[in-house]
Amino acid sequence: MTSPDTPGLAALRPRLPSPLQEVVDGRFERRGLRLLLKRDDLIHPELIGNKWRKLAPNLTAAVGRTVVTFGGAWSNHLRATAAAGRLLGIPTVGVVRGDELARKPLNPSLARCTADGMRLHFVDRATYRRTSEPPVLAGILRAADAEEAYVVPEGGSNAEAVRGCRALGAELRGRAETVAVACGTGGTLAGLAAGLAPGQRALGVPVLKGGFLTAETEALQRAAFGGRRGTWSLDDRFHCGGYARVPAELDAFAADFEQRHGLPVERLYVAKLLYGLVTLAGEGAFPRGTAVAAVVTGRPFP
Repeated sequence: MTSPDTPGLAALRPRLPSPLQEVVDGRFERRGLRLLLKRDDLIHPELIGNKWRKLAPNLTAAVGRTVVTFGGAWSNHLRATAAAGRLLGIPTVGVVRGDELARKPLNPSLARCTADGMRLHFVDRATYRRTSEPPVLAGILRAADAEEAYVVPEGGSNAEAVRGCRALGAELRGRAETVAVACGTGGTLAGLAAGLAPGQRALGVPVLKGGFLTAETEALQRAAFGGRRGTWSLDDRFHCGGYARVPAELDAFAADFEQRHGLPVERLYVAKLLYGLVTLAGEGAFPRGTAVAAVVTGRPFP
């Protein structure tokens, strides 16, 4: 497991363990529940939340080589990788979904990546969907002039990242009966669940449609640990239309949560997680006396 003292990562200076903050919220109190916020958004100003936990072991494995990774136009993972490259002096290449974006001005997220030194390589969406196929990946790396690079998958989720996220569960042992996290690729959930103590359970709230994350999370745990680990489940009801979809109701909910608790709420992941937990509390999904911990994996951009 990578620690903040791992050689080569000292420049990142993460704040670990991240703080655990209890908030008073009547929607939970009325049900006899406690709400805790695991403030992974405070780990590092640029490698925020699960991005530190997933990237640190991969950056160590890269051993200074160019790092190639993948993401969409608003990918938090691409921004974090670019920032890490700047901080550590490691070249980075971002393979971006959507070749049409190459003909448009860069959005603020991709502009931040290039400002941090990341070289962007745009691919069409059909090809992007096949990046897990070795011949397709090899073709992309050739086209990006990065054949000798260390490859990190979309969202940073691989066996190394899952093992890195196990520390998140270990930090929460004995602190809450249920620990919930928003999920894009399943890597954080896979590691979190493995690190929790017996009797605790992890709950994943997917931010994408499709219902595919159970199989993906199981596959990541097999790759990292040889089989399923921990007690975990997913609730697919709170994606709010799909990735990067922020309907007015969700935006209003997030703004209200910010006003109640003074916490900037990132909309694509954290808002959906908190919205899901408030809904579940109202449905009586948690027994009275339960402490529910929500992992705050990011903060609003910019």
